[in-house]
Amino acid sequence: MASYALQVPSEYGYVLTVAASSLFVNTFHFFLTAKARGASGLKYPIPYASQEQAAKDPKAYAFNCAQRAHSNYTENLTPFLGALLISGLHYPTASFYLGAAWVAGRVWYALGYTSFGPPGRLGGFIISISCALALKVMAVMTGLKMVQNA
Repeated sequence: MASYALQVPSEYGYVLTVAASSLFVNTFHFFLTAKARGASGLKYPIPYASQEQAAKDPKAYAFNCAQRAHSNYTENLTPFLGALLISGLHYPTASFYLGAAWVAGRVWYALGYTSFGPPGRLGGFIISISCALALKVMAVMTGLKMVQNA
C-alpha cells in the first residue's frame, strides 16, 4: 500500500475561515430560538409546541418555526463541513465562495423561517442546497483526483 502526503493549498485558510464562520450561524439560531421560546412561554425541556398549541397561539407557532430552522441547520452542518473541507483540498477558491454562499443562505433561511414561517425559508434553502450539492460533487472529484495521483 502506497502512502499519500497530503498537501494543503495556500488558499486553504479561506476554506477554514468559512468553516469557522458557519459555526456562528448556530449561535445566531440559538438567539432566535431563545427569543421565540421566551415569547411563547414554553419552558424547558419542551422541544416543540404541540400541534394544538401552535394552531391556537402564534407565538408557539413562531417558536416551532425557530426550533425547526435550528434543527434543519444542525442536520445540514456536518455534511456541509465534510464537503467543504474535502473539496477545499483541491478547489480552495471555489470551495470558499460556495461555502460563504452556503453560510449566507443559511442565515437567510433562518431569518425567513422565523419571520414568515415555512414559505420564508425558500430563498435560503435554494441557495444553501445548491452550494452544498456543488461542494459534495467537488469533494468526490477531489477524492478521485487523489486516487488517480496515488
